[in-house]
Amino acid sequence: MATSTRNGVPDTRRIVGSPNKALFGATLGFFIGFGAVSLFGPTAHSFIDVMKLSPGQVGFLVAIPMLTGSLLRIPFGAWVDNNGGKLPFLILLIMSLIGIAGLWWMLLTLYPNHLSQSYYPLLLFFGALGGCGIATFSVGIGQVSYWFPKERQGWALGTYAGLGNTSPGLVALILPAIIAFWGLWAAYLISIAIVLAGIVLYFVLGHNAPYFQFRKSGVSRGEARAAATAQDQALFPQDNAFRALVEAAKQWRTWPLVLLYFTTFGGFLALTAWLATYWQTFFHTTHWTAVILTAGFSLLSSLIRVPGGSWADRLGGERVAVASLLILLVGALMMTFSGVFVISIIGEIGIAIGMGVNNAAVFRMVPTYVPDAVGGASGWVGGLGALGGFAVPPLLGQFVEWFGPAGYAWGFVVYVVLALASIALTGVLIAALKREQRAQDSVATSSAT
Repeated sequence: MATSTRNGVPDTRRIVGSPNKALFGATLGFFIGFGAVSLFGPTAHSFIDVMKLSPGQVGFLVAIPMLTGSLLRIPFGAWVDNNGGKLPFLILLIMSLIGIAGLWWMLLTLYPNHLSQSYYPLLLFFGALGGCGIATFSVGIGQVSYWFPKERQGWALGTYAGLGNTSPGLVALILPAIIAFWGLWAAYLISIAIVLAGIVLYFVLGHNAPYFQFRKSGVSRGEARAAATAQDQALFPQDNAFRALVEAAKQWRTWPLVLLYFTTFGGFLALTAWLATYWQTFFHTTHWTAVILTAGFSLLSSLIRVPGGSWADRLGGERVAVASLLILLVGALMMTFSGVFVISIIGEIGIAIGMGVNNAAVFRMVPTYVPDAVGGASGWVGGLGALGGFAVPPLLGQFVEWFGPAGYAWGFVVYVVLALASIALTGVLIAALKREQRAQDSVATSSAT
């Protein structure tokens, strides 16, 4: 770390880490934090039967990790602009570890004979803490962004989010086998060990960008910025987290990006929870078929973010966003109007590709549209966008109430509407960008003459 100066200039030889090492550390931390939360669903259902919870209590219990994991992305994502990311990332992982350990303790000591409704607040508390692992996403986005130049943002953020997002799909495939052989308590014990190892590895590998290393050593903002620029750092933060949130919120370009991410990442989270029920109820598949189709959707949508980020770098985030949203739209229409199993699988594949690629494109666009408040914008986009995972499932369920079993297909109209709205807003962003470029060209021409 930068701890000395030479002739009043920060000693850049003391910088710890590199862009690729920081990317690997953040990706590993997010992978572990997000995957550990995936264990909560099976645990919740085990508690539901024993505690005799009401439908309202069940709904809140299942939703609480997603709710806290989404909302905490906003302040913790903005905190990156103050701290650089490592401290908030570690705090979230430790809070998630406490939640997972608490749930394991309840399974080991109270389940099933001593578990009553009086323990419901404690169960909610541990579930809320477990959800903190999801919030690491926006912290990692800001931390990675400050390490990479603008022309490589798409690839870096696509790799980070794409590989990190694979953990729920992998957990969905592996968890049933662990539970079958050793029981749910063992699955939680294994998860605790993995999260502990992940915290240690992230502590070693998750370095802050040069600017934050210089600032921690006591260098002034101006000197730190100059020295970090010499180290090829291209993006720099606001002075404090609250200002970053306010500045990002005041810039209208933040809010179309929020809706785009609500459509595709929030929609992704919603479908990972909904698709197993859809396949089993609408097409009467076996449990394992539904699990494989759902896990396949999750893995494809996550992994496609990696090349999606590179496409956004080469072609522009806006173009890639429009193309991916069109693919999502076609897939949603297929699943809405098709009652044929194979066609619906093709539609699911289209939705997975469209969502994954668009998720990469959105975060390629964040540094372009909100360059002076990346952490704040990442918090708003990642936090409010992820709330789609909390808000969309009740809408899908409403279609089932209206239309009966056919509502499982008609519910995909929600994604048709969201895709159309997102395409329109991307068009607004493109038009605004063109207007700004014309204005800059006009100013440059006037200065030249």
